[in-house]
Amino acid sequence: MDLFSKFFKQSSVNQLEPDQLHSLLNQSPRPFLLDVRTAGEFKNGHIQGAVLIPLDELTTRMGRIPKSREIICICESGSRSSMAARQLSSLGYKVNNLRGGMNRWQRTGLQVKKGMA
Repeated sequence: MDLFSKFFKQSSVNQLEPDQLHSLLNQSPRPFLLDVRTAGEFKNGHIQGAVLIPLDELTTRMGRIPKSREIICICESGSRSSMAARQLSSLGYKVNNLRGGMNRWQRTGLQVKKGMA
């Protein structure tokens, strides 16, 4: 396998559509929702039960992320969460990314929670 193939194989992370994630939220065990946006973005609207760990704090707060559960990475558009998902995947986490992030989640009409709690 050449370097180009290795790079793209490692960088691919499963992408979930908002409706797919919505269905997973009703299953047991529930996936761990990792929101990697800023505190301000999170406060303006997030998925109920999401845990905020901004992308720039991810490496220092890995201990809060369970290896025993499926991880769903979330950001505003899907870009920062893709970076987080690739990083976690390389460390052995079972991880997916929310395609289109919170922008797509909200456009789909799914519920958001306001505030920090």
